Amino acid sequence: MPTENPADRFRDLHRPGAPLLMPNAWDAGSAKILAELGFAAIATTSSGFAATLGRHDGDITREEALTNAAALVHAVGIPVSADLENGYADDPVGVAETVRLARDTGLAGCSVEDYTGRDDDPIYAVGPARERVEAAAEASGSMVLTARCENYLHGRPDLGDTLARLQAYQEAGADVLYAPGLTDLGEIRTVCAETDRPVNVLLVRGGPAPAELADAGVARISVGGTFTWNAFAGLVEAARELLDGETGFLDRTGPVREVIDAAFG
Repeated sequence: MPTENPADRFRDLHRPGAPLLMPNAWDAGSAKILAELGFAAIATTSSGFAATLGRHDGDITREEALTNAAALVHAVGIPVSADLENGYADDPVGVAETVRLARDTGLAGCSVEDYTGRDDDPIYAVGPARERVEAAAEASGSMVLTARCENYLHGRPDLGDTLARLQAYQEAGADVLYAPGLTDLGEIRTVCAETDRPVNVLLVRGGPAPAELADAGVARISVGGTFTWNAFAGLVEAARELLDGETGFLDRTGPVREVIDAAFG
């Protein structure tokens, strides 16, 4: 039987070879719909949430991110993990404070990345990056802490450095390891084999399918902002139809409304 503690429930869902499918919700409504559809856990999306505010990824504040995360926690009865970007701080003390505040919202997990937010120097040096993860781990309590290596998203597709960083973050106390942008199945297998923590992989167009990732030993699969972009794609399609004097969008709402009505009670 699953434990009552959301963090423990979330931790138990990470099974290498039988990965947790964890979609990313952008608000309470999308979280409720995903829970209604049967997902066992969800995560926030920094890029998706920023888009709902008319901003780019990286342009939301810590307070806004935590308020959004708290709304998702209160909306659903399944574990929620928060994308905390780089912890909204460069120094370990600031990262730890962010994680402590996140813990107080009732989150089951959170992630902290090693992206600096600076185009000229995008990735923290490995020493400070490790210290940041260590501080986050000490502050996380029972929350499941995911440490992210952002090399592949910022022009540094170096498997050796990525693996060394993930191993350092593991030693610093991370519970889950994540290198978004990894798409080569062989490299993913290497990361799973050469680390001792569950590995999360981001689904991307043209990359391995969930069944292939399961075979590689992946323990969790997420989608980042992609569900948000799909929702916006529906908006754009419907809006263009209306501009053209068409009404096909009216015919697509029936099945969706049934799910929404069930999700919203």
